[in-house]
Amino acid sequence: MATHLITGAGSGIGAAVARRLHERGDDLLLLARDAARAKEIAAGLPGARTVVGDLANPDRLSWALSHQSLPDRLDSVLHVAGVVDLGAVADISVKTWRAQLDVNLLAPAELTRLVLPQLRISKGQVIFVNSGSGLNASPGWSAYAASKFGLKALADALRGEEKPNGVRVSTVYPGRTDSPMQEKVHQQEGKDYDGSRLIDPESVATAILTVLDLPRDASIDDMTVRPGQ
Repeated sequence: MATHLITGAGSGIGAAVARRLHERGDDLLLLARDAARAKEIAAGLPGARTVVGDLANPDRLSWALSHQSLPDRLDSVLHVAGVVDLGAVADISVKTWRAQLDVNLLAPAELTRLVLPQLRISKGQVIFVNSGSGLNASPGWSAYAASKFGLKALADALRGEEKPNGVRVSTVYPGRTDSPMQEKVHQQEGKDYDGSRLIDPESVATAILTVLDLPRDASIDDMTVRPGQ
C-alpha cells in the first residue's frame, strides 16, 4: 500500500486527487495550514492522517514537521496547493510578490527537502502541479507566473539531482480548471465565472494518477493538460 503526502487537498485538483487515492486504498498524509483545517479536510477521508504546516511560512516548515510524526517512508509527495493574486508590475506590491513566491515555490522546495530521506527509501516520486502560467506569462500575471516558472526550474534541477537515488520528478501543467482559485481569478479579471467551460478537476486528477502510476521502467517528466473545447 502506497503512502502519499498531499498539499492542497482541501479543494479543487488536490481534493480530487486525494479522493481518488483514498478510494483505491492508499494511505494519505494531508498537509494543512492549521489544526482546524486539518480536521476539516480529513473529515471526508476516513483513515487519512494529517500534518500541520503553513505553506505561507516556508521558513517554519522544518520546525513544524519536527514536532509531528511522519512515516518512515513516502511513495510520493504531491504539491498541489497554490495561491494567485493578479496585478501589473507597475502596481503589485512586494508583499503580494512574496506571498506567491512563498506558497508556490519556496514551500514546495522546502517541503521536498524535508521529506527526501523518506522518498529515497521507497524510490518514490515528486509531482509538482504547476500551471500553464509556468510556461507562458501574460500581462497581469507576473508574480504568479514567476513563481511557477521557478517551480519548473526546481523540478528540472531536482530531477537530475535525485535520479541517482531512484526518485522520479514530474510536473503537470493544467490549464484553467474549475476551482475556487479560478473563481478568484475571474473576479480579478472582471469576468463572469462558468466552471462548466473549464477543465474538470477530475480530469486533471486522472492525468496526475497516470504520471504517478507509470511503471518504473519509464517516467513522464512533463505533462500539459488543456481544455478539450
